[in-house]
Amino acid sequence: MKMEQEAKEYTLSVLTEDKPGLLNRLTIIFSRRKINISSLNVSSSEVAGVSRYTLVVTETKEHLEKVVKQIRKLVDVLGAFVYDEDQIFYQEIALYKVAASAFEQNGMIEKLVRNNGARIIALDKDHIIIEKTGTKHETHELYLALEPFGILEFVRSGRVAISKSKRKTEAFIKELESSRSNKLSIKDF
Repeated sequence: MKMEQEAKEYTLSVLTEDKPGLLNRLTIIFSRRKINISSLNVSSSEVAGVSRYTLVVTETKEHLEKVVKQIRKLVDVLGAFVYDEDQIFYQEIALYKVAASAFEQNGMIEKLVRNNGARIIALDKDHIIIEKTGTKHETHELYLALEPFGILEFVRSGRVAISKSKRKTEAFIKELESSRSNKLSIKDF
């Protein structure tokens, strides 16, 4: 009898050639399998011409391993990996816009900013902009603390993550080129 795995949050890292249209092809794989992407970030990597997609999804590891196999079949994908939270370092950035009048209330906002490791990045006559980096939980805690003062706008970035492995992306790509296969595992590095 096969035990059902429990769905939990995982981070996927996908290395690709920097080509247009790839984001659409990646997201189609998730939407066809009815997997919601809760966070998505695309950036350049340390290797010229190579982009890194960082996706956060809640699913079973078994199901995600199948998704990763399908992602690896895409022509411009160099590698795709699934990480548990303890296998990566990650951060998000959040911006909060609060009315300037709230700033004048007994220095409470300034105290909240300082106590939460955030910083004020803009002070306008009508509003202030606060920046906080950290986990989703940490940025949400500051949101809850600022909520009584009236948040005018709020935005949080997607997760930015880097693996704890000693693998270098450049070494991975060289090995990939010499193997003529995109089936290398993160465990190989």
